[in-house]
Amino acid sequence: MFAMQTSWKYLWLVATVCLATAASGQAPLDQSDTALQKNVQAIAAAHHGSVALFAKNLKTGETVALQPDRPVQTASVIKLGILYEALEQIREGKAHWDDKLTLNKADQVPGSGLLLFFDTPLPLTLKDALTLMVVMSDNTATNLAMDHIGIPNVNHRLAELGLKDTYLYKKVFTANPPGVVMPDDQKKFGLGKTTAREMAGLMTKIATCDLAEDGAPARDTDGALCAVALHMLHVQFYRNAIPRYLDGMKGATGDSIANKTGSLDAVRNDVATVSTKNGLVVISCFTFENTDHSWGTEQEGELTIAKISREIIQSWSPQGLAAWPASAASTQAPKP
Repeated sequence: MFAMQTSWKYLWLVATVCLATAASGQAPLDQSDTALQKNVQAIAAAHHGSVALFAKNLKTGETVALQPDRPVQTASVIKLGILYEALEQIREGKAHWDDKLTLNKADQVPGSGLLLFFDTPLPLTLKDALTLMVVMSDNTATNLAMDHIGIPNVNHRLAELGLKDTYLYKKVFTANPPGVVMPDDQKKFGLGKTTAREMAGLMTKIATCDLAEDGAPARDTDGALCAVALHMLHVQFYRNAIPRYLDGMKGATGDSIANKTGSLDAVRNDVATVSTKNGLVVISCFTFENTDHSWGTEQEGELTIAKISREIIQSWSPQGLAAWPASAASTQAPKP
């Protein structure tokens, strides 16, 4: 009898919530888009490799996902975690945009970026390093930023945010200091690990300027702080994945997309917030175990991400893109 009463109470509660949601004209906070899900699955099935995805319309609550909680290699997408920690340290007065850094010959590492080719010693600011880290994915600049804000601080912040599978292991192309022992899974993931869902959450916090701790008020300076970080993401140099087809859509402007990419031979990743006529959309897409290891403009992993992103935006905002909202606070996503 107790089980039957509990069941009826549960059904009554569900019905009440559904009626209230319908009356308010708002979608549930997380609502799967079934038709879009099928189309995205078809694109992923044609890919020669694996795909992890989590996307959400922050206005309507619609979602679409593929293996959203599978830990994956981040490649340079983990640099979003470094950027977020830098924002929090600047907010707390522990760091400043104009903090002085010095590039020395020993700091220069290979891979993406420009600082590898500059004469040393070279004076820089923390803002310089973060800008190069985001816009050009500069590995040398990334290491300078990590030295300044601290890898343990990044990981502590990520853990505080409740990101259980997002982790920054080490500096780029740099041996670990003596005595530093890497976690057992570092060899599997390399520079960093995450999940599509968790990285979408981190991007959402940056895009909506959600820097305050739960229950704490935002600060008057938060908007200006986030505007600097968002400008870095808006002028992202690498645009062959999420922005590939979106840049040409109706309504697209120079600040419609804020994104950060990551690439390895068998990995192509991109995480973005897209401003559309129907609200902000977060897309977090990772392709891995890719058979295409090429580095040309028709790289399959990037094309797969581009096709998925186009499908999502055309489904959720057929009217196209929009300029970035004037106020980040006005678009802040509700906290769970």
